[in-house]
Amino acid sequence: MIAPVKARTLYHDLLDHDGPAADDIDRWLGQAAAADYRARLRTAAGHGSAWWGDQEHHGPALVEELYALGRVADVLLLDPRPDDYLRAFTALGMTPFDGLVPFDPFLHEIVDVEQAADPQAPIEVLEVHRPGLMLGELLFNRARVRIRAGAAHAERGVADRFPLYWTFRRADRPVHDLSHSWGSNSQWSTDFRLDYRTPGGDHLNVAEDGSVDGRPDLGHYQELAPEEQLLTPAERRELLRNRCLLRTPQAAAELAASPGWEDELFPYAWRLPAGES
Repeated sequence: MIAPVKARTLYHDLLDHDGPAADDIDRWLGQAAAADYRARLRTAAGHGSAWWGDQEHHGPALVEELYALGRVADVLLLDPRPDDYLRAFTALGMTPFDGLVPFDPFLHEIVDVEQAADPQAPIEVLEVHRPGLMLGELLFNRARVRIRAGAAHAERGVADRFPLYWTFRRADRPVHDLSHSWGSNSQWSTDFRLDYRTPGGDHLNVAEDGSVDGRPDLGHYQELAPEEQLLTPAERRELLRNRCLLRTPQAAAELAASPGWEDELFPYAWRLPAGES
């Protein structure tokens, strides 16, 4: 019987070994191929199957495995060359995209902002620092981009420096991840954020059981924490779509009275009101 192949093993190897990352990647990919790991990942590629709620076929375990793969991607993207990153994930059946299209928070993570003189200038993608990855309809990693924008749409120092949620590691900005407060073993039970782009529209932060029951609807003010209530509805939607804020919140003065208020936000269970995508 072939032993289960887990991405957390590759993650630890990449951190622990002094040799080239390619050696660890090749060894792990060989094991993954023998275990038909790629076929397992394909289970997650389509939104319509609602695989994540399939207890019999270990849907929740696959959500956690995708999270571990995301941690591997974070490590590989610390290298200024994307070669190992692309080679590893294309071998697993993912499709890279360069992101040179009109700005789209589903596809783009802002890493640098050039402030336009006109405050109303829309967000424009200037350069792709790292390509993104799709697994069928599932977004695995957004493309990391440099943009130009007016301050009414994205502020330098906020859009590129505000804590990035659903993110374990970045070299150049604060991050916030559900695993950060857990122990060395428990952290690997963290769920991957499931965002799907389908012909019928986008599905953001899909619930692990495929439903929306019990998840705070951003249109329901009373279900939000005090710091979350200080954000406007538009700001809460912005945070969910972009995984961060793009501009100084309107209630900045009130929020400043609570140092560390960013850590009190808990968007991990948020969903958009019905009919929005």
